[in-house]
Amino acid sequence: MADVIVIGGGIAGISAAAELARGGADVLVLEMEGQIGYHATGRSAAIFIRNYGNATLRALNAVAEPIFEQPGEISDQPLLSPRGELMVASEEELPILDAYLDGSTGIDRLTGKEAAEIVPILRADRIAGAMIERGARGIDVDRLLQGYARMLRARGGRIVTGAVVTGLSHRAGLWQVKTAQEQHSAPIIINAAGGWADDVSALAGVPRAGLQPYRRSAAIIPTPQGYETEHWPIFGSIAETWYAKPEAGKLMVSPADEDPVEPHDAWADDMVLAEGLHRFEQAVSVPVTRVEHSWAGLRTFAPDRTPVVGFDPRATGFFWLAGQGGYGVQTAPALSRLTAALVAGVAPDVSAEVLAAMKPGRFGLE
Repeated sequence: MADVIVIGGGIAGISAAAELARGGADVLVLEMEGQIGYHATGRSAAIFIRNYGNATLRALNAVAEPIFEQPGEISDQPLLSPRGELMVASEEELPILDAYLDGSTGIDRLTGKEAAEIVPILRADRIAGAMIERGARGIDVDRLLQGYARMLRARGGRIVTGAVVTGLSHRAGLWQVKTAQEQHSAPIIINAAGGWADDVSALAGVPRAGLQPYRRSAAIIPTPQGYETEHWPIFGSIAETWYAKPEAGKLMVSPADEDPVEPHDAWADDMVLAEGLHRFEQAVSVPVTRVEHSWAGLRTFAPDRTPVVGFDPRATGFFWLAGQGGYGVQTAPALSRLTAALVAGVAPDVSAEVLAAMKPGRFGLE
């Protein structure tokens, strides 16, 4: 028997398990795939943007940032690297740019000419306004994930891969968690199953949270001939119709698609990818000559696009850690510590307002 069973071995589940183990809990992680971080975590754009997301997410970003900067036990190597984020707007998209800038910090507004000086393939004549967040940084996702996994194991925590949860029941104060191989028990389970989190709640007889997975695709294309992209920021449309990021001497381009899908091992849709690459081509002065590689991942949101975190008031010992959407990696240091605090019954590092915004059961679904 464990003190806590975490269902899901992505960055959310592994980081929460590590923080729980640091607090003295005996923690077991069950991951259905053959390796941790297989789905959303391993397919992340890997960028820390302080102003990304709604007010609740920005509050979590503020808690996470100093942990990324001083990771301590998580890593003896830096987790962040300089990158920057440059977003451009057409005339029609200027209201979106204005809304993004409202309440943001550390952002400079730019002209189209200034934007094209930073990323010279951008067509300045297509840009009515732009912004740059110079403090946005790349995240070493694998180092972050493996660092938390080491923390967990160093304190006796266990990770079982290939463990598909097939049954959940609550008896005599304990959750019984059944997999194809064996059965485990603990007074507390943490539902960190990403796109499958509502399926896990259904197994437990707990009302769902209304979580919806959305597919996000990406492709690797060659670096435009004659350009050095290493120091370019991530850049894209403020309306989120495409974005691009320097990636190991190439360019990663995404159509920023958000198509609702059932939870599955996602792959890129060729037509969606082609449409997104066309939008990218309209914004730049160089053609896309070929796609070297493509993939897709799932971003799972609650109806209000705010994470679902905390004990479910309708099920003893059932804790939600889900619905992080496209913010799971950059909020993991904050949400993992928050989870450990709530499980231990101590005051977390976030306000009551932030906790209330993430409260499970807020949608009244059955």
